Amino acid sequence: MSENIVIKVENLVKRYKELVALDHFNLEIKEGEVFGLLGPNGSGKSTTISCILGLLKYDKGNIEVFGKEMTPSSYDIKKDIGVVLQNVAVFEELTVYENIDYFCSLYVADKKLRKKYVDEAIEFTGLEDFVKFYPKKLSGGLLRRLNIACGIAHKPKLIFMDEPTVAVDPQSRNNILEGIKKLNEDGATVVYTSHYMEEVEKICTRIAIMDSGKNLAIGTNEELKNMIKTGETIQVEIPEFSENILNGIKELPHVYKAEYEDGHLKVQYTKGQRNLIVLLDYLKSKDINFGRVYSELPTLNDVFLEITGKELRDKN
Repeated sequence: MSENIVIKVENLVKRYKELVALDHFNLEIKEGEVFGLLGPNGSGKSTTISCILGLLKYDKGNIEVFGKEMTPSSYDIKKDIGVVLQNVAVFEELTVYENIDYFCSLYVADKKLRKKYVDEAIEFTGLEDFVKFYPKKLSGGLLRRLNIACGIAHKPKLIFMDEPTVAVDPQSRNNILEGIKKLNEDGATVVYTSHYMEEVEKICTRIAIMDSGKNLAIGTNEELKNMIKTGETIQVEIPEFSENILNGIKELPHVYKAEYEDGHLKVQYTKGQRNLIVLLDYLKSKDINFGRVYSELPTLNDVFLEITGKELRDKN
C-alpha cells in the first residue's frame, strides 16, 4: 500500500448555531485504502464527508485532497472523485444507459472514451440486461447498482460510498461488496460508511470510529479489537446454578464479568489463553452438568458499542 496521503483533515470545526458537529476533527486516509468511517447517528459522519467534498463551509481547520487544499471551486480535484450517496440520485426520465452516460459526461467530454467508460461501468455493475430500463422498473438492488455505476463511471481515484447497501437483498449486497473490493484492486481509494459492522469488517483495511464530532479510535480491525477490554466471551447452557459457583468463576484468571440468567452462564474475559479449558475444568470439578458451549471472540460491533456507548440514539 502506498504511503501517499489522499485525504488530510486537520482540526476541523463545524458548528450549526449552538451545536458543534465537528470538534477539532483530524483524519488521514492513505492511497489504496478501503477506509471505514463509523459512528452513531449524529456523530458527524455526513458533515465530515460534506466538508471533505467541498459541499459545506466549516468554521475552522484545513482539508487537503490529493495534496491540494479542497475548496468549493476545486474542480480539478473533484473530477477525480466519485460519490455514491445513501439516497439513490438518478433521473427517472432517463434509462439506465442514459443515466450513466449523463453522469459520466460531467467529467468526460470525449464521446468515444465516454462510451467505453459507460460500457465498462455497466459490465462492472452487471446491468447489461437492463440498459433500456427506466429506474422505476428496477428492483432496490438494481437501483443501488445503477447508483454506483453513475458514481464510478468516470474512473475516479477516490470514491465515497455512503451506506451503499441499505435495504437490498443479500445477493445484491454481496455483489456490491465484491464490486467495491474490485474497484480498490483496480487502484481506487474508497471511503466507506455503513451501519452493517460485518461489511466493514469484511472489506475495510482501516477503520475510524467517531462520535460527537471527534475521532475516538482509528486502526485496523485487529488493532481496534485490542483496544477494548473484552477478549473472549464464553456462554454455557446450565440448567441449575448456585451463587457460590458463580462467585468462584469470577475468581478464575482473566475473568472480568460473569453472570447467570435463564439457564445461561455468560463469562467475559479480558485476554488470555485456555480460558475455555479452565472454565470447563472448573465446572466439572464442581459436578456441574452443562449443555452446549459457545466461545466468541470480539467483533467490530463489540468495539463500536464499547467505545461509543450502548444508549439509543435518535435517527435524525
